[in-house]
Amino acid sequence: MDKSRWTRTPPASMLPRAGLALAAGVALAACSDPGTSTGQVAEDGVTTGAVALDRFAANHENPYADPEARFEIRVETDLMIPMRDGVRLATDLYLPVEPADRGDALPVVLIRLPYDKASYRGGAIQPARFFAGQGYAVVVQDVRGKYASEGRYLLSAADREDGYDAVEWASTQPWSNGKVGTFGCSYLGENQTQLMTQRHPAHAAAIPLAAGGSIGSAGGRYGYFGIFEGGAFGLSASFGWFRGNGRKLPGGEPSPAVEMFAALRELPTIDLMRKYGPPDRDTDWEEILSTPLADEWWDQLGYLRDDDRFDTPALHVNSWYDLGANETLQQWRMMQDHAVSERGGAHQFVILSPTSHCMSERATQHTVVGDIDFGDARLPYRSLYLAWFDYWLRGDENGVTRIPKVHYYVMGRNEWASADTWPPPGAEPTRLYLHSGGSANTRFGDGTLTEDTPGEEPADRYAYDPGDPVPSRGGSVCCTGNPADQPGAFDQSDIEGREDVLVYTGDPIGDGGLEVAGPLEARLHVSSDAPDTDFTVKLLDVHPDGRAINIVEGITRARYRDGYEEPVMMEEGEIYPLRVDLHSVAHWFAPGHRVRIEVSSSNFPRFDRNLNTGGNNYDETEWRVARNTIHHSREHASHVVLPVMTGAR
Repeated sequence: MDKSRWTRTPPASMLPRAGLALAAGVALAACSDPGTSTGQVAEDGVTTGAVALDRFAANHENPYADPEARFEIRVETDLMIPMRDGVRLATDLYLPVEPADRGDALPVVLIRLPYDKASYRGGAIQPARFFAGQGYAVVVQDVRGKYASEGRYLLSAADREDGYDAVEWASTQPWSNGKVGTFGCSYLGENQTQLMTQRHPAHAAAIPLAAGGSIGSAGGRYGYFGIFEGGAFGLSASFGWFRGNGRKLPGGEPSPAVEMFAALRELPTIDLMRKYGPPDRDTDWEEILSTPLADEWWDQLGYLRDDDRFDTPALHVNSWYDLGANETLQQWRMMQDHAVSERGGAHQFVILSPTSHCMSERATQHTVVGDIDFGDARLPYRSLYLAWFDYWLRGDENGVTRIPKVHYYVMGRNEWASADTWPPPGAEPTRLYLHSGGSANTRFGDGTLTEDTPGEEPADRYAYDPGDPVPSRGGSVCCTGNPADQPGAFDQSDIEGREDVLVYTGDPIGDGGLEVAGPLEARLHVSSDAPDTDFTVKLLDVHPDGRAINIVEGITRARYRDGYEEPVMMEEGEIYPLRVDLHSVAHWFAPGHRVRIEVSSSNFPRFDRNLNTGGNNYDETEWRVARNTIHHSREHASHVVLPVMTGAR
């Protein structure tokens, strides 16, 4: 990186003993006021604004309004469609009345869900009625073992083959033109990407929304439904989802009411669903928790693997405060690199908004995510979805495949940008090193960040007590069923008053600000007196008023530092390199703001607590306090890597 683009700090002799601090004044060209959409292409290949997508709006005076329905709709309910093994899946069929009565061959949109297809029979804003009102036949199906469908449910296990059979049925009906597109968010997006591995010739296009949970062992991630990160178990989201949706047979009584936070503190974790889950106590919770991440058992669930191949054009949509944003980008890349034809590989597009799980379409002129207003993040989503399906399912030459491959929202700058690659052109991996005089505990400590490599500095130490874990606040949490668990950007400064939170802060950003766009990671050098423990890292934007706003966060369970196939315990006195994935983001630190990194060993209840024993965690009730150390000397230079945007914007 050209260091002349950074403002200079005083000589080291003029600095306090905390060391050099980050003077992050990248000389980005002045931009228009945040929130404006210029649509200008910079020399670095990055386009600002949302003009490329606004042109698909049905109403250019109000581009964010949903297109009005063109046809009346009729619904045929509970058609029982046989799968290859004879199990029948309950299916609703939405038809546009006039084209269907004429005998037109209709393009088809398929939606498969575990959340009761009957819920889609309501108002016109539901996607089934929306697409049918535009002249599509829409097939909405309860997945195997759910609601009106037959069979026994196993988390996502049947979605590859059942999805293929559903496409086969939909593409061969008298009212079908033989081309099927798929649509839906979260689980409804994940089963699309799983279906894409089957490469049914009639599966002509997909729009998977917030579908990052479909990554399994692919790329060494071992995420499985977004349940695991860095080997740690996503406790609050999994508890909420399995309580509400995890039962293996249709019907049954709902789970009993529970005080969520108190329940999540109970041990052992493996007993939680027996205590607080569906009354029949029949879920996959115990197997999910107890099966090693590299075990072949996971292969039956259909999550994405490195040997999968694809051939379906897809428009991927997700958001920065969703737990699968980076996995969406991983899928987008996989479906290019692992495509079997130009048709699939050259037609993968992705949109990243600043919102939380499945909330991109709900952006407003003031898109508040957590406590922060990220400005006008609207896009003409419904019009864009129609254009996508019109092109691939009807053959309309509307130019939708000529848009940039990546549209992403730059938080802080509060505007859309686009490029054909991720990371975008001009993103330069930049190391920021952790420094301190050995007292980085709390935000009142002496931890700093700088581009300068450390000298011989004392390490930072803290005690992690599983009985008093660092509380989760905001971030990419979703689906917990607890109204107190709100995703997004919140002030973390009070949490930074804890002695078990190390805090490293840079100097105020200089003129022009600092923009990061791309993947991020932390490379730590750690030791512990426990055989196993966790390490958490959080990137924050410190405002001039002292608020410390969370941007991204990650976690790694130390036993998996060398991979998931052969967990390796730690030995006291040894120093180990350890990587923490900080996912991807696009964020602008305004002049006068500061970059901050937090390091700790818990983020509860978003993730389960490591009990520090070296045991299974999930079946244990006793714990020990771990005394953990972060090293940042010349030989063990702990640092984070940020994708700093260079060049004009």
